[in-house]
Amino acid sequence: MGNYNIDKVPIWEKANLTIKEAVEYSNIGINRIEELLKMPSCSFVLYVGKKKLVKRREFELFLSRTLEI
Repeated sequence: MGNYNIDKVPIWEKANLTIKEAVEYSNIGINRIEELLKMPSCSFVLYVGKKKLVKRREFELFLSRTLEI
């Protein structure tokens, strides 16, 4: 097979982020993001089986409306 030059999609263009990507993107700690994702009212969590992803746009809205985490 040939060599493929697969470019990674930049974090700011992804629809959904892993928890580690959300940490890198927001500069919020992994423990705090995991706590937020466990909240019943969390609007930016997406479950893929047992895996949790962060809906980037909803996460950005949450951050823009929140004064303290």
